[in-house]
Amino acid sequence: MKTKVIPIISLLFFISTSLFSQNISLGIKGGANMGKITGESFKDEFALSYHVGGFVTISGKRWGIQPEVLFSQVNADTAYSFSEVTNIPNVNQIQLKQLTIPIMLNYKASNLITLQAGPQFGILIDKNENLVQNGKDAFKSGDFALAAGLELHILKFRIYGRFVGGMTDISNIESSDTWKVQNIQLGVAWALF
Repeated sequence: MKTKVIPIISLLFFISTSLFSQNISLGIKGGANMGKITGESFKDEFALSYHVGGFVTISGKRWGIQPEVLFSQVNADTAYSFSEVTNIPNVNQIQLKQLTIPIMLNYKASNLITLQAGPQFGILIDKNENLVQNGKDAFKSGDFALAAGLELHILKFRIYGRFVGGMTDISNIESSDTWKVQNIQLGVAWALF
């Protein structure tokens, strides 16, 4: 019995010292999205929208992880072929409202700069059934993307830039046209503690 207790105590000691050596911060963030939906049905141009949410950073000396929850909006102008693909006439603009969950791996390059990369999961949350407003019927309810960028740290204040590239087809319509979301995010964040 005593031989089993010593390894368990040693493991608990190691885990507790590892946790206490971590720096944990919680904060809020928000900024601009320059987003588009790729595919023949959409114009190949970025449109301005926004994102807002919160984050938790768990970091060691150089490496860390930063899960986030963001409300994000993507605006896109349709091309002429959108009506042909969807059989819905007179739709000029699409607005997707998503709950996005990026999980960023952080590398602290210096006291000022942190490099970030990781996956992002998106959930379409606007429940309005009107396609003109949100494209709910034409779009799948979720997507997967990869994100990469950097953050500048000035005390508790952060300025960040990130590119998010969609990896999955978000079209919910039987078509050969593939739709993917792309976003350039610029914003500011504040670490509350």
